[in-house]
Formats: sequence, structure tokens, C-alpha cells
Amino acid sequence: MTLSDVAEAAGVSLATASRALHGASGRRQVRGDLKERVQAAAALLNYTTDANAQATARGRTSVLGVVVHDIADPYFAALVAGVTRAADAASLQVTLASTQNEPAREAELVRLLQQQRARAIVLLGGRQAGARSDDLDQALRHYAEAGGAVVVVGQPLAGLAAVAIDNRGGAATLARALHGLGYRRPAVLGGPPVHLTARDRREGFAQAFADLGDPIPPERIVAGAFTHRGGEEALLELLGRSGRDLDADVIFAVNDVMALGALAVARDLGIAVPERVALAGFDDITSLRDVVPALTTVRVPLGQVGAWATELALAKGEGSAPVVREVPVEVVLRASTPPLAHRTLESS
Repeated sequence: MTLSDVAEAAGVSLATASRALHGASGRRQVRGDLKERVQAAAALLNYTTDANAQATARGRTSVLGVVVHDIADPYFAALVAGVTRAADAASLQVTLASTQNEPAREAELVRLLQQQRARAIVLLGGRQAGARSDDLDQALRHYAEAGGAVVVVGQPLAGLAAVAIDNRGGAATLARALHGLGYRRPAVLGGPPVHLTARDRREGFAQAFADLGDPIPPERIVAGAFTHRGGEEALLELLGRSGRDLDADVIFAVNDVMALGALAVARDLGIAVPERVALAGFDDITSLRDVVPALTTVRVPLGQVGAWATELALAKGEGSAPVVREVPVEVVLRASTPPLAHRTLESS
């Protein structure tokens, strides 16, 4: 059934039927009795609106595109949950696209979402140093010229609205808190070397310890993927550098997922946490609720971050300056980092 069939059955013009079913404002509003007739005819004929046709007419859909690196990662899952809650409140439909940890695919996905006339796009996930490609620049520019809004979560990009997380400041605050608990020999599972989020957390933590008079030797800072497996491999490398004689009293993993990987390896090798070495992460993902000992971390309000990103995307008006919203973070001390004086250190 078409809209013309509905109009004929209701005895009204095609324009009146369209306004009655799709909405209108001001003088274009349809009289109540006519609207009821059109709606009754549509129900009788089992007519449903053609979303693609409406999108063509309006130049956009009610779709909010979300691009993530890895939907299986609890960090991204929490962000997406916040996005969808805000999108539901705004009567938007979320289309989720994953780069599968290949940042170069972001430009391809932006173009695809533009073809689908997405109203706005939210890019979730940290940037890589020097990795913003001309291809992504061009895709974002074309999308913006077509009337789309883009919001980045993580590090701001020039000319785009962003929700920026205080990664460097949060890691520095964690370092000072651990130092206050008596820790003097930290090690860092530092994430990918060129990942800006990992870099900011790694450098913020190391600089704070250096400022406190306990600089971290380079051999106690180990790179690794931003994954559970990356945490496992980074701890094994750290142990290998010291001949399994772990010269650290606390280990900071630059995200919680890496910390959980390190914790798994420590258990397999009989390295007691926190009795032999303390452990801390960053993000406060929901998976930590089931971890023993409870993991010290830096809490990021991930669900709220996703919601703020959606609100920024919908609020961006034509010609308005991009807004960067700063997200405060909070250190949460738990059982994995007890005061050093209260621990019983095992001999090597």
C-alpha cells in the first residue's frame, strides 16, 4: 500500500495525508477529524511509512552512527550503552559500526554512514599519534558539508566537537595516591606506544612519580596491546626483564582490561596480589565487580560520557563552534593496593 492509497481511502489530498501521518507545524497542521480519518485509513490498509523515502525528502534520517574499535571490549560496551540511552530519549536509532581495531577503516565507515544519511556520527576510541589520515579528514569534511555533526570521544580533533577524558591528570592523581600509600617502585604496563590515551596515562603516571622523587626506570615500563592478552604478555615481558625477580611493589596497567590480563598471569605463576605486588588499572569497567582482590582504578563515568557525546552531536547547530567537554575522573582505592606498611612481602 502507498500513501496515495491511504489518501484516496480517507478522501483527502496526498499532501494532507502526508502531513497527518508524518507531522506538520503551524498553519500546515491537519484538522483533528481529518487526521483521525487518515490514521484510520492507514490502519485499515496496513500502511507503514517509508523511512528511506522520508530520509530522501528531509536529507537525513533519525539514525545516529557510532564507530567503535572493538565492541567486545567492556570499555566500548559501556560507552555505547550511554550513547543508546541518550539516543532512545531523543527517538533516534543507533547504527553501530566497528573498525575491528583497524583505525584506517574509520574513513570508510564515515562514508558509509553518510550514504545512509545518518543525522550524526559519534567516534568512540582513542587516537593514534600522527595517524589522522587525509582520507579520514576528507570523509569528515564531506559529511559535515552535507549537514552532519561529528563528536569524538577521547582526544579532541581540530574542528570537531569532543568529549575529552582527563587521562593524564587521572593517572597522575593515581600515582600520587599510591605514593601516599607507601609505594616507591612502580612498574607500568603501558599499552600501545602510539596510542594517545595510553601515552597520556603512561606519561602522567610516570611524571607524577618522578616529581615525587621516585622516577620509574625504563625497564619497568612495558608496551602491550590494549587488551586482556596484551596485559598478559606485558607482565610476562616485565618478569622476563627481571629474571622473574619482580623489582616492583606496584604495577599500573593503563586500562582495566590489561590489568585483568596481568592478574590472570600473576595467579598462574603464583605471584600473590596484593601480598607480593599491588595492582591498579584505569576506567572502572563493570567487569571489576567480580574481581578478587577488588581492583584499584581510575573511575571514568563511561555511560555518562556516551550520553554527553550524543547530546553534543544533537546540539551542534549549523555554523556553531565545536564544543569540547572535559570529563573529570576519580581515583578509587580498593583491596589490590593496600597501604604498603600493612602488607607482608614475600621474599623473592
